[in-house]
Amino acid sequence: MTGFAYERPTSLEDALTALGADGAVVVGGGTDLLVWIDEGLAAPTLVVDVRALPGAGAIEHRADGSMRIGSGSRIADIAAHEGVRSSFHALADACASVGTPALRNMGTLGGNLAQRPRCWYLRRNVSCFKNGGSGCPAVSGEHQYHGIVADGTCRAVHPSDSAVALAALAALVEIASADGTRRMVAVESFYAGAAADPAGEARLAPGEIITAVELPAAAAGGAQHWEKIIQRGAWDFALVSCAAVRRTDGQVRMVLGGVGLAPMRIAESVEEDVGSGGLDDESIEALAERAMYDTDPLPGTAYKVAIAQAALRHAMRAV
Repeated sequence: MTGFAYERPTSLEDALTALGADGAVVVGGGTDLLVWIDEGLAAPTLVVDVRALPGAGAIEHRADGSMRIGSGSRIADIAAHEGVRSSFHALADACASVGTPALRNMGTLGGNLAQRPRCWYLRRNVSCFKNGGSGCPAVSGEHQYHGIVADGTCRAVHPSDSAVALAALAALVEIASADGTRRMVAVESFYAGAAADPAGEARLAPGEIITAVELPAAAAGGAQHWEKIIQRGAWDFALVSCAAVRRTDGQVRMVLGGVGLAPMRIAESVEEDVGSGGLDDESIEALAERAMYDTDPLPGTAYKVAIAQAALRHAMRAV
């Protein structure tokens, strides 16, 4: 492991100033970053811990039903929070399914959203599109845990469980920039172009940090569903995950995880048909198949299509 400096600023201004230095990176719980450093995949000169920033670990449940969750909030705290469980339980369930108790008690929401893919080629520094190469070795190599969506060169999948639930809940990511501005990005857009970007997955410019996630009041309550299909009985990353929400206004949103480098929102035409209600088993089967028309699995990931269809059938019945 290479040496690096460490700072724990207590103001956003100081954090953004520190991140302006060459080789500076953000750390939350460190459950992903420190692995990258230890394995020689990253060599930062400065690690900026953002957990002491004002409101970083706060979970605010507002009177109108909306919620603001600081990016430094621990995954375990989100899973156990009474307000999250009562109003946004798809997110609580997703957070409860993350990793092990130790990882949930160290990992933060911001870190979970911004973590890197678990692709074994990338993690073992095999030449690939994401580490300076020109192609994806998974296409002709072992790829049974890779994606079924081809929207760029990289065929890995994003490992975040929280991102899938947040996309179904129409959450917004708040991002602070060094120039003092803040912007809001929909979670389903936060990874736009990830498979075609060699530098990373999250839409964060150099020097930017995630400060919070906003959950809209319109997504509170209703019927919410979360399912994570894993290979092992103990903790594991999702082969496929599925979050679905039927809002109190009748709108349905369904999102798949484990299928690409971004949560995959199901076509609105399918969501609208689910929202119309009165579906029999034959209709649900047809809608689940239709939802997967645009997938393009590799030979070793074709099984994920069937799993995704099953997860969607469960979700349609649940909402």
